[in-house]
Amino acid sequence: MDTLECSELKSARTAPQAAIGQVLIEALPYIRKFEGKTFVIKYGGSAMKDACLKNTFAQNVTLLRKVGIKVVLVHGGGDAITRTAEKIGLSSRFVQGKRVTDSEMISVVQMTLAGKVNQDIVQLISQHGGKAVGVTGLDADTIKAVPCHNADKLGLVGEVAEINTVYIDLLCGAGLIPVIAPIGFDDNSHIYNINADDAASSIAIALKAEKLIYVSDVEGIHVGERILKTICKTEAADFIEQGIISGGMIPKVLSAFKTLDAGVGKIHLIDGKSTHSLLLEVFTHDGVGTQFIAEQDNDQSINR
Repeated sequence: MDTLECSELKSARTAPQAAIGQVLIEALPYIRKFEGKTFVIKYGGSAMKDACLKNTFAQNVTLLRKVGIKVVLVHGGGDAITRTAEKIGLSSRFVQGKRVTDSEMISVVQMTLAGKVNQDIVQLISQHGGKAVGVTGLDADTIKAVPCHNADKLGLVGEVAEINTVYIDLLCGAGLIPVIAPIGFDDNSHIYNINADDAASSIAIALKAEKLIYVSDVEGIHVGERILKTICKTEAADFIEQGIISGGMIPKVLSAFKTLDAGVGKIHLIDGKSTHSLLLEVFTHDGVGTQFIAEQDNDQSINR
Protein backbone atom coordinates (compact mmCIF):
# COMPACT_ATOMS: atom_id res chain seq x y z
CA MET A 1 0.00 0.00 0.00
CA ASP A 2 1.53 3.32 -1.04
CA THR A 3 1.70 6.49 1.07
CA LEU A 4 -1.31 8.10 -0.64
CA GLU A 5 -3.52 5.07 -0.01
CA CYS A 6 -2.46 4.98 3.67
CA SER A 7 -3.30 8.66 4.02
CA GLU A 8 -6.74 8.23 2.45
CA LEU A 9 -7.49 5.23 4.68
CA LYS A 10 -6.44 7.12 7.79
CA SER A 11 -8.67 10.06 6.83
CA ALA A 12 -11.62 7.73 6.29
CA ARG A 13 -11.13 6.19 9.71
CA THR A 14 -10.59 9.43 11.63
CA ALA A 15 -13.45 11.42 10.05
CA PRO A 16 -16.24 9.76 12.06
CA GLN A 17 -14.06 9.80 15.18
CA ALA A 18 -13.54 13.54 14.76
CA ALA A 19 -17.30 14.03 14.36
CA ILE A 20 -17.98 12.10 17.58
CA GLY A 21 -15.30 14.10 19.37
CA GLN A 22 -16.84 17.37 18.19
CA VAL A 23 -20.26 16.35 19.55
CA LEU A 24 -18.70 15.54 22.93
CA ILE A 25 -16.84 18.85 23.03
CA GLU A 26 -20.05 20.71 22.11
CA ALA A 27 -21.78 19.02 25.05
CA LEU A 28 -19.21 20.17 27.62
CA PRO A 29 -20.54 23.74 28.21
CA TYR A 30 -24.04 22.36 28.68
CA ILE A 31 -22.86 19.71 31.14
CA ARG A 32 -21.16 22.44 33.18
CA LYS A 33 -24.19 24.73 32.94
CA PHE A 34 -26.74 22.13 34.01
CA GLU A 35 -24.80 20.28 36.71
CA GLY A 36 -26.89 20.28 39.87
CA LYS A 37 -29.99 21.61 38.06
CA THR A 38 -33.34 19.82 37.90
CA PHE A 39 -34.93 18.50 34.69
CA VAL A 40 -38.51 17.23 34.76
CA ILE A 41 -39.16 14.88 31.84
CA LYS A 42 -42.64 13.85 30.75
CA TYR A 43 -42.30 10.46 29.09
CA GLY A 44 -44.97 9.27 26.67
CA GLY A 45 -45.85 8.33 23.11
CA SER A 46 -43.98 5.83 20.94
CA ALA A 47 -40.87 6.11 23.12
CA MET A 48 -42.79 4.09 25.73
CA LYS A 49 -43.88 1.36 23.29
CA ASP A 50 -40.95 0.47 21.04
CA ALA A 51 -38.36 -1.78 22.72
CA CYS A 52 -35.36 -0.09 21.10
CA LEU A 53 -36.63 3.41 21.91
CA LYS A 54 -37.35 2.40 25.51
CA ASN A 55 -33.79 1.20 25.92
CA THR A 56 -32.17 4.29 24.40
CA PHE A 57 -34.42 6.56 26.47
CA ALA A 58 -33.35 4.76 29.65
CA GLN A 59 -29.72 5.18 28.59
CA ASN A 60 -30.25 8.90 27.95
CA VAL A 61 -31.92 9.46 31.33
CA THR A 62 -29.16 7.54 33.10
CA LEU A 63 -26.48 9.62 31.37
CA LEU A 64 -28.17 12.87 32.39
CA ARG A 65 -28.11 11.76 36.03
CA LYS A 66 -24.51 10.53 35.80
CA VAL A 67 -23.30 13.99 34.67
CA GLY A 68 -24.90 15.62 37.70
CA ILE A 69 -28.36 16.63 36.46
CA LYS A 70 -31.24 15.89 38.83
CA VAL A 71 -33.81 14.02 36.73
CA VAL A 72 -37.47 13.64 37.68
CA LEU A 73 -39.48 11.45 35.30
CA VAL A 74 -43.28 11.63 34.98
CA HIS A 75 -44.85 8.99 32.74
CA GLY A 76 -48.11 8.32 30.98
CA GLY A 77 -49.53 4.92 30.09
CA GLY A 78 -52.94 5.32 28.47
CA ASP A 79 -52.56 2.42 26.04
CA ALA A 80 -51.49 0.08 28.83
CA ILE A 81 -54.53 1.11 30.90
CA THR A 82 -56.84 0.39 27.96
CA ARG A 83 -55.31 -3.06 27.41
CA THR A 84 -55.55 -3.96 31.10
CA ALA A 85 -59.17 -2.79 31.25
CA GLU A 86 -60.05 -4.90 28.21
CA LYS A 87 -58.57 -8.01 29.85
CA ILE A 88 -60.99 -7.71 32.76
CA GLY A 89 -63.97 -6.78 30.59
CA LEU A 90 -64.02 -3.00 31.05
CA SER A 91 -64.46 -0.74 28.04
CA SER A 92 -62.70 2.64 27.87
CA ARG A 93 -64.64 5.80 27.11
CA PHE A 94 -63.20 9.24 26.47
CA VAL A 95 -64.64 12.74 26.68
CA GLN A 96 -62.58 15.47 24.99
CA GLY A 97 -59.56 13.17 25.02
CA LYS A 98 -59.80 12.33 28.72
CA ARG A 99 -60.60 8.86 30.06
CA VAL A 100 -63.91 8.48 31.87
CA THR A 101 -62.80 7.05 35.22
CA ASP A 102 -65.32 5.41 37.52
CA SER A 103 -64.51 3.42 40.68
CA GLU A 104 -63.65 0.29 38.68
CA MET A 105 -61.50 2.14 36.17
CA ILE A 106 -59.52 4.04 38.82
CA SER A 107 -58.47 0.65 40.23
CA VAL A 108 -57.20 -0.29 36.76
CA VAL A 109 -55.42 3.06 36.43
CA GLN A 110 -53.77 2.65 39.82
CA MET A 111 -52.78 -0.97 39.20
CA THR A 112 -51.38 -0.27 35.73
CA LEU A 113 -49.60 3.06 36.19
CA ALA A 114 -48.25 2.44 39.69
CA GLY A 115 -47.58 -1.22 38.90
CA LYS A 116 -46.28 -2.62 35.63
CA VAL A 117 -45.73 0.60 33.67
CA ASN A 118 -43.88 2.34 36.49
CA GLN A 119 -41.79 -0.67 37.46
CA ASP A 120 -40.85 -1.49 33.87
CA ILE A 121 -39.35 2.01 33.54
CA VAL A 122 -37.51 1.67 36.85
CA GLN A 123 -36.11 -1.71 35.79
CA LEU A 124 -34.89 -0.40 32.42
CA ILE A 125 -33.09 2.55 34.00
CA SER A 126 -31.51 0.23 36.56
CA GLN A 127 -30.46 -2.12 33.77
CA HIS A 128 -28.45 0.72 32.22
CA GLY A 129 -26.71 1.69 35.44
CA GLY A 130 -29.11 4.30 36.79
CA LYS A 131 -30.74 4.23 40.22
CA ALA A 132 -34.46 4.82 39.87
CA VAL A 133 -37.29 4.66 42.40
CA GLY A 134 -40.95 4.20 41.54
CA VAL A 135 -43.20 6.85 43.05
CA THR A 136 -46.90 7.65 42.83
CA GLY A 137 -48.64 10.85 43.75
CA LEU A 138 -50.00 8.98 46.76
CA ASP A 139 -46.54 8.45 48.27
CA ALA A 140 -45.61 10.98 50.96
CA ASP A 141 -48.55 13.21 49.94
CA THR A 142 -46.71 14.07 46.72
CA ILE A 143 -49.75 15.00 44.58
CA LYS A 144 -52.86 16.48 46.21
CA ALA A 145 -55.74 16.65 43.75
CA VAL A 146 -59.22 18.06 43.32
CA PRO A 147 -61.96 16.86 40.95
CA CYS A 148 -61.67 18.28 37.43
CA HIS A 149 -64.13 20.95 36.30
CA ASN A 150 -66.35 18.43 34.42
CA ALA A 151 -66.20 15.63 36.98
CA ASP A 152 -69.90 14.93 36.38
CA LYS A 153 -68.89 13.49 32.98
CA LEU A 154 -65.38 12.20 33.70
CA GLY A 155 -65.71 10.81 37.20
CA LEU A 156 -62.46 10.37 39.12
CA VAL A 157 -60.32 12.52 36.86
CA GLY A 158 -58.44 15.10 38.87
CA GLU A 159 -56.50 18.31 38.58
CA VAL A 160 -53.40 19.06 40.61
CA ALA A 161 -54.11 21.15 43.69
CA GLU A 162 -50.68 20.95 45.33
CA ILE A 163 -47.30 19.28 44.89
CA ASN A 164 -45.39 18.27 48.01
CA THR A 165 -41.74 18.16 46.93
CA VAL A 166 -40.20 16.79 50.16
CA TYR A 167 -40.00 13.18 49.00
CA ILE A 168 -38.88 14.11 45.48
CA ASP A 169 -36.14 16.37 46.89
CA LEU A 170 -35.02 13.59 49.22
CA LEU A 171 -34.70 11.11 46.37
CA CYS A 172 -32.90 13.54 44.06
CA GLY A 173 -30.52 14.52 46.85
CA ALA A 174 -29.61 10.85 47.26
CA GLY A 175 -28.67 10.59 43.58
CA LEU A 176 -31.84 8.68 42.65
CA ILE A 177 -34.24 9.20 39.75
CA PRO A 178 -37.89 9.48 40.87
CA VAL A 179 -40.21 7.84 38.32
CA ILE A 180 -43.64 9.26 39.06
CA ALA A 181 -47.02 7.77 38.15
CA PRO A 182 -49.56 10.63 37.83
CA ILE A 183 -52.25 9.67 40.30
CA GLY A 184 -53.24 11.82 43.26
CA PHE A 185 -55.71 12.02 46.12
CA ASP A 186 -57.88 14.58 47.87
CA ASP A 187 -58.69 15.38 51.49
CA ASN A 188 -61.40 12.70 51.46
CA SER A 189 -58.88 10.04 50.32
CA HIS A 190 -60.43 9.73 46.88
CA ILE A 191 -57.87 8.68 44.27
CA TYR A 192 -57.77 10.51 40.94
CA ASN A 193 -56.42 9.85 37.48
CA ILE A 194 -54.36 12.92 36.48
CA ASN A 195 -53.18 13.93 33.02
CA ALA A 196 -49.43 13.24 32.84
CA ASP A 197 -48.65 16.52 31.01
CA ASP A 198 -50.44 18.51 33.73
CA ALA A 199 -48.73 16.56 36.50
CA ALA A 200 -45.30 17.11 34.92
CA SER A 201 -45.96 20.84 34.57
CA SER A 202 -47.07 21.17 38.20
CA ILE A 203 -44.07 19.17 39.46
CA ALA A 204 -41.65 21.27 37.37
CA ILE A 205 -43.15 24.48 38.79
CA ALA A 206 -43.00 23.19 42.37
CA LEU A 207 -39.36 22.11 41.96
CA LYS A 208 -38.40 25.36 40.19
CA ALA A 209 -36.94 23.16 37.49
CA GLU A 210 -34.38 24.35 34.95
CA LYS A 211 -36.22 22.48 32.20
CA LEU A 212 -39.47 20.67 31.52
CA ILE A 213 -39.04 18.32 28.56
CA TYR A 214 -42.02 16.69 26.83
CA VAL A 215 -40.99 13.47 25.07
CA SER A 216 -43.85 12.66 22.72
CA ASP A 217 -44.61 11.83 19.08
CA VAL A 218 -44.43 15.48 18.00
CA GLU A 219 -41.22 16.77 16.42
CA GLY A 220 -41.84 20.32 17.61
CA ILE A 221 -43.70 23.38 16.40
CA HIS A 222 -44.03 23.39 12.61
CA VAL A 223 -44.14 26.55 10.52
CA GLY A 224 -44.69 25.27 7.01
CA GLU A 225 -42.06 22.57 6.43
CA ARG A 226 -39.76 23.99 9.08
CA ILE A 227 -39.54 23.01 12.74
CA LEU A 228 -38.95 26.03 14.96
CA LYS A 229 -35.86 25.61 17.09
CA THR A 230 -37.00 28.33 19.51
CA ILE A 231 -40.28 30.13 20.06
CA CYS A 232 -41.08 32.95 22.48
CA LYS A 233 -44.43 34.02 23.88
CA THR A 234 -44.91 36.94 21.48
CA GLU A 235 -44.18 34.78 18.43
CA ALA A 236 -46.53 32.06 19.65
CA ALA A 237 -49.38 34.55 20.07
CA ASP A 238 -48.81 35.82 16.52
CA PHE A 239 -48.70 32.29 15.07
CA ILE A 240 -51.94 31.35 16.86
CA GLU A 241 -53.65 34.51 15.58
CA GLN A 242 -52.47 33.76 12.02
CA GLY A 243 -53.65 30.15 12.23
CA ILE A 244 -50.11 28.79 11.80
CA ILE A 245 -50.39 27.13 15.21
CA SER A 246 -53.84 25.54 15.35
CA GLY A 247 -55.95 22.67 16.62
CA GLY A 248 -54.61 20.49 19.41
CA MET A 249 -51.26 22.26 19.38
CA ILE A 250 -52.78 25.47 20.79
CA PRO A 251 -53.46 24.12 24.32
CA LYS A 252 -49.97 22.54 24.39
CA VAL A 253 -48.35 25.86 23.50
CA LEU A 254 -50.47 27.85 25.97
CA SER A 255 -49.70 25.32 28.72
CA ALA A 256 -45.98 25.58 27.98
CA PHE A 257 -45.96 29.35 28.39
CA LYS A 258 -48.12 29.16 31.51
CA THR A 259 -45.45 26.87 32.97
CA LEU A 260 -42.71 29.30 31.94
CA ASP A 261 -44.58 32.17 33.55
CA ALA A 262 -44.67 30.16 36.80
CA GLY A 263 -40.87 30.04 36.96
CA VAL A 264 -39.60 27.03 34.99
CA GLY A 265 -36.48 27.96 32.97
CA LYS A 266 -37.33 26.47 29.58
CA ILE A 267 -39.81 24.05 28.05
CA HIS A 268 -38.78 21.61 25.32
CA LEU A 269 -40.94 19.56 22.95
CA ILE A 270 -39.09 16.67 21.30
CA ASP A 271 -39.86 13.60 19.22
CA GLY A 272 -39.40 10.41 21.20
CA LYS A 273 -39.38 8.39 17.96
CA SER A 274 -35.97 9.87 17.14
CA THR A 275 -33.10 7.96 18.75
CA HIS A 276 -31.21 9.92 21.44
CA SER A 277 -33.39 13.01 20.84
CA LEU A 278 -33.24 13.79 24.57
CA LEU A 279 -29.44 14.09 24.62
CA LEU A 280 -29.31 15.93 21.29
CA GLU A 281 -31.86 18.48 22.49
CA VAL A 282 -30.07 19.15 25.76
CA PHE A 283 -26.41 18.93 24.79
CA THR A 284 -26.19 20.44 21.29
CA HIS A 285 -26.49 24.05 20.21
CA ASP A 286 -29.27 23.57 17.65
CA GLY A 287 -31.16 20.78 19.37
CA VAL A 288 -33.68 18.60 17.56
CA GLY A 289 -37.03 19.91 18.80
CA THR A 290 -38.61 23.21 19.82
CA GLN A 291 -37.67 25.10 22.97
CA PHE A 292 -40.12 27.57 24.52
CA ILE A 293 -38.66 30.70 26.11
CA ALA A 294 -40.26 33.75 27.69
CA GLU A 295 -38.64 36.19 25.25
CA GLN A 296 -35.82 36.06 22.73
CA ASP A 297 -32.37 36.32 24.33
CA ASN A 298 -29.65 38.14 22.45
CA ASP A 299 -26.97 36.01 24.13
CA GLN A 300 -26.85 32.87 22.02
CA SER A 301 -23.51 31.59 23.37
CA ILE A 302 -25.29 28.70 25.05
CA ASN A 303 -28.54 28.25 23.18
CA ARG A 304 -30.26 25.35 24.88
